[in-house]
Amino acid sequence: MKFQGAVILEQGVTFAIVLVKKSVLSSNARADEVRASFQPYFPGLPLVLAAQDASGRFEYQGRKDLVNFLANLHPSQIPWSEYTTS
Repeated sequence: MKFQGAVILEQGVTFAIVLVKKSVLSSNARADEVRASFQPYFPGLPLVLAAQDASGRFEYQGRKDLVNFLANLHPSQIPWSEYTTS
């Protein structure tokens, strides 16, 4: 499996962000389930989920302070990487 994600250090806080399908964010239960599935790849880090809508706008779900920080960034400022898992 391959996925897009990033690890960000901002104001002393290191956290991870993973790009998911928009449908994942439609339910808190589903978002929590998906977040838990990615957590082993980012042990000990808070994890924010990101989804892009049809017009290209990003939506974030996770810890409020991290979501607020990301909402003020252009997605091109996020250091995206492709992760491969077995």
